[in-house]
Amino acid sequence: MTIRSELAKVVQHEDINFLLTNRIPRRLATRFLGWFSQIENPWVARASIAIWRLFADLDLGDARQQTFRSLHACFTRELKPGARRIDPDPGVLASPCDGIVGACGTIAGTELLQAKGFTYSLQDLLHDPALVDAYRDGQYVTLRLTSSMYHRFHAPHDGTIEHVTYISGDTWNVNPIALRRVAQLFCKNERAVIRMRLGGAGHLVTLVPVAAILVASIRLHFLDVTMNMNYRGAAENDCDAAAGKGQELGWFEHGSTIIVFAPRGFRLCEDIREGAVVRMGRALMHLP
Repeated sequence: MTIRSELAKVVQHEDINFLLTNRIPRRLATRFLGWFSQIENPWVARASIAIWRLFADLDLGDARQQTFRSLHACFTRELKPGARRIDPDPGVLASPCDGIVGACGTIAGTELLQAKGFTYSLQDLLHDPALVDAYRDGQYVTLRLTSSMYHRFHAPHDGTIEHVTYISGDTWNVNPIALRRVAQLFCKNERAVIRMRLGGAGHLVTLVPVAAILVASIRLHFLDVTMNMNYRGAAENDCDAAAGKGQELGWFEHGSTIIVFAPRGFRLCEDIREGAVVRMGRALMHLP
């Protein structure tokens, strides 16, 4: 039995995992990792990445770089050119990120599923009555990024970013264990609400990147800002940023979640179901 497998058994134990990742000073731990991960020292970076590999299946085979000046540089690594195929069909919405599909499907009025036994409302998540109406009975997909995954996210279709709302909040872990225990978790955590108007028919699609413990930092290129616990900028940001399908929009500092919302008439692709592992660019939903 390897050290890694023994550590994995301990960390995967539900009660221990919840205590280790939630019942600690979450904001303090997040601030500390934010500082520590930025240290540019090759010895610190190599040691940190080696420890990380004890707890996660970190695969850097598709990364543009193979050596990193800091832990942060590894977290936010770029991909080799051609490492992801962007579905070229204009009739489909592509996945904005690598991830594991969580709850997904049709929104029941304005209520949707966080995990079995827990629901939450569009109003509590989005804080915008107009968006609530736009996605009433619409479609959604929750995409969870694990710590070892590629952490950049991309435009799901050709279109224009119209508006970003930043909502400050907590930093609960967003893994399945926490989602089964903490009601309305996504509505408690720090997040951004990114509204995108698709080219062509002009459908409104919204991405909601949700930060989490050790993350709490969302970088958006088109606003040239990093939104985190120290952010003191505008909560409401009007935009007019054109983006092509698959174009990079920003990144997380670690692993977290993106929820994708589309209006009625969209359909999930046949192989998008809970537990499916998807890569950025893969077909996610069919347009009306």
